[in-house]
Amino acid sequence: MAKITLDNLAHSYLPNPKSEDDFALKELNHDWADGEAYALLGASGCGKSTLLNIISGLLHPSQGRILFDDVDVTNAPTAERNIAQVFQFPVVYDTMSVHDNLAFPLRNRGNSAEYVEQRVQAIAQMIGMEDVLKRKARGLTADAKQKISLGRGMVREDVNALLFDEPLTVIDPHMKWELRTQLKSLHHEFGHTMIYVTHDQTEALTFADKVVVMYDGRVVQIGTPQELFERPAHTFVGFFIGSPGMNVIPAEVSGTHAIVHGAEIPLSHSYGALSGKVEIGVRPEFATLTVDEGLPVKVRRVEDVGRHKIVRASIFDQEINIIADEGDNIGPDLKFVRFDPANINVYANDWLVQEGAA
Repeated sequence: MAKITLDNLAHSYLPNPKSEDDFALKELNHDWADGEAYALLGASGCGKSTLLNIISGLLHPSQGRILFDDVDVTNAPTAERNIAQVFQFPVVYDTMSVHDNLAFPLRNRGNSAEYVEQRVQAIAQMIGMEDVLKRKARGLTADAKQKISLGRGMVREDVNALLFDEPLTVIDPHMKWELRTQLKSLHHEFGHTMIYVTHDQTEALTFADKVVVMYDGRVVQIGTPQELFERPAHTFVGFFIGSPGMNVIPAEVSGTHAIVHGAEIPLSHSYGALSGKVEIGVRPEFATLTVDEGLPVKVRRVEDVGRHKIVRASIFDQEINIIADEGDNIGPDLKFVRFDPANINVYANDWLVQEGAA
């Protein structure tokens, strides 16, 4: 297990990058705590896999350093970093049995036969493959092979970090839930530092202690699921986390009010004068349809998703989403929407503005 430090780290796939736009991974300075489980979350192409491959040693950064427990490993080969990495698609030894695939990392390090057998049995039970340990990997399905890859990544107890690069892509939905649960149990039991790359917010939020949200090569927020939901540090976080995501509405902000098309919206805090692109962010869960209070709204359609209703609406021709209770009657008299002042965030040029700031 190790604390992982990203020191002035950046990477470009171009030989002579001339501007920030040439970098796939923009400058990062972060400490990731020893023994915590992190999820790297973001859309395709945001830099998640690039960062993971730099941490593992498969890619050398254009600038900066990677440190494990304050030891510089930037130039150390993958084999010397004592990490285990599981990739998006299965990597197995087809001619070996399932048992020998799982045992290989332990045998390669000279562990005793008794210890190897104990770990193989434990991992096989975890991934649900006790019944096929003697079978060759060659004839197995893609999802079964990926379970072997996961098992081989988890079989060692002494690694500095476990790295997962979208490992559940080829796994069937039911098994995805099972394996996520098992990974979380493994983390609680052994306390490995884990980094899990995904574009799926459900995977990230159910797996990780801290979610690292990436956008356009940057880490825009690191936080718990609750922090990402309640206080998105960037409008992208608000949009990407949640289903539906946060409503982002252009506004003017002055003191304890936001102004949208001349209509006042009360805020729970006071703000100074803001410049640039100013917006308010409101989760659909904190918007309520009313008869006569708030902004004028036009309901376009209502989607009943079982636990609640999603109201697709618009204010001043801007689309917004509202979460209503399952039992609510969305009648024609509901012509306004009110936002909970305590849950309105203010953004300037896409970044969260702290109360009182200008």
